[in-house]
Amino acid sequence: PLHRHRCVVAFGDTDASGWMHFPNAFRDAEAAEHEFLRSRGVLVFDRAEGGWPRVKAGAEFKRPLLPGDSIEVLLRISRIGGASVTWEFEILNPGGEPAVSGTMTSVRVNAAGRPQVLSQEERDALG
Repeated sequence: PLHRHRCVVAFGDTDASGWMHFPNAFRDAEAAEHEFLRSRGVLVFDRAEGGWPRVKAGAEFKRPLLPGDSIEVLLRISRIGGASVTWEFEILNPGGEPAVSGTMTSVRVNAAGRPQVLSQEERDALG
């Protein structure tokens, strides 16, 4: 993986069944993405300079994640386009087994919300 992010499933992150509610997997994957971008000095969001809105996301849920579970998000880049980045993520349960896998695509936009070609500096920072 390009980046690892660790966190704990909170009680409020679960649904009535006691399992992590599905949008929270995307929240944790996004937290890993933002942590990685900040660690590389890449802008996450600035009203004057734009950001990286999500344009596509999908996931497969394989195993439950329960309140109190220490989980690990593994993040990698699968594609860098002209103005976009597609991320692959996998969330491991406390036993190290894949619980969720998915992809997210973000587009670099300027302050007006229009796609902005990634600079060479941004490409280099992404690895």
